[in-house]
Amino acid sequence: MVNYDMIVIGSGPGGYVAAIRAAQFGMKTAVIEQAEVGGICLNWGCIPTKSLLKSAQVLEYGKRAAEFGVKMGGVAPDFGAIVARSREVAGKMSRGVQFLFKKRGIVLIEGRGRLTADRNVEVTTAAGEKKVLAADHIVLATGARSRELPNLPQDGQRVIGYRQALTLERLPGSMMVVGSGAIGSELAFFYQTMGTRVTLVEFMPNILPLEDEEVSKQVTRSFKKIGMEVLVKSSVESAERDGDQMKVQIKNKRGEIEEHRADILLSAVGITPNIEDIGLEEAGVAVENGRVKVDDHYRTNVEGVYAIGDLIPGPSLAHVASAEGVRCVEFIAGEEVTPLDYSAIPGCTYTTPEVASVGLNEAKAVEAGFKVRVGKFILSASGKATAAGANDGFAKLVFNAADDTLLGAHLVGLNVTEMIAGLVLAKRLKLTARDIIQTVHPHPTISEAIMEAAAASHGEVIHL
Repeated sequence: MVNYDMIVIGSGPGGYVAAIRAAQFGMKTAVIEQAEVGGICLNWGCIPTKSLLKSAQVLEYGKRAAEFGVKMGGVAPDFGAIVARSREVAGKMSRGVQFLFKKRGIVLIEGRGRLTADRNVEVTTAAGEKKVLAADHIVLATGARSRELPNLPQDGQRVIGYRQALTLERLPGSMMVVGSGAIGSELAFFYQTMGTRVTLVEFMPNILPLEDEEVSKQVTRSFKKIGMEVLVKSSVESAERDGDQMKVQIKNKRGEIEEHRADILLSAVGITPNIEDIGLEEAGVAVENGRVKVDDHYRTNVEGVYAIGDLIPGPSLAHVASAEGVRCVEFIAGEEVTPLDYSAIPGCTYTTPEVASVGLNEAKAVEAGFKVRVGKFILSASGKATAAGANDGFAKLVFNAADDTLLGAHLVGLNVTEMIAGLVLAKRLKLTARDIIQTVHPHPTISEAIMEAAAASHGEVIHL
């Protein structure tokens, strides 16, 4: 039996970061991975989708070139080349993680890892061979997969999940996307931009239902502007294959049944943690509501076993898993660790316009009992946004009226995902609207909208 200081099961953004941090502390570390190094995010989520979306953005710029005084010939997508580029980008990043493993002396073991009753790790290779490993500390980071609705079983052909959506062989003429969270909205935007006729279906009253209502409505307007059909307060009642299409019965917001047809039906209704067949029952690891129970330092109820990322309660986001992995390992190493502040977690959606937020939206802040002061600045008044031809969007900041501290920030517009980190820091440090107003922002930038929104909350906005 081979012994390690730490074994990490799963090499996604939580697992590989945890392994590298452990190696930095001098721990003898192994990572067990049954699929691609880097996990879903790097290979089938965050990274390849951003590659596809960049291609969509370039296509849009090409189509709009005349608006910028640039003459171009016919602009059209090469769908196969776009998909191939996204796969190469993902492959390059996966190879980068493997390089980091070699650099840090981390052992990569290919196979499926599961806990045993005596708290070891059994690895089964693709060939069916088994071996048992031991470690002082075991970190579970097995991630999640696309959630399937009972009435929308995925066949990988006409009813697909996000993985198949990233590697379609040809551009479909029409697509119905069920679920308008970040994954659904991003893929709906990509395919609509490519030329597919997209219908986006959302059960809740607004798309991007976790975002501020004004943000959701802005993205809805932007989607409709490019020709996408958006159905809210709607649900899929049934779907069946009819020749080369899917026949879908939709209950609309009036309670009426409508029949829709689409070449492809993409189910994007969330994720399911990968807790099956990893030995939780044998090892006695406690699970609640489909997630592994952990404390503030990611310890399970079993000594020496930890869990991070999509396996545990909290936001299912790559950067959250990475932050959890770092804190988990630092605690194991004996460092003084401050528990992660889950009230200051940024969320980003990479549609056009982009969406980025942190903290409470206006409705949630009021619901929580705060008396709020809200400031908003629209990008149509921004010189940089106007010059870039990207006026859709705004910055909206929510402050506690009692002490002027930032409760939440909600941005929609060009490059706002690159701006949200500053507002995450502002929330963590309990900065006030006055602090933001008095911080000089560079001109001309989209980021000036943050300063102007803070000023608007005090009735001092200059450019509106």
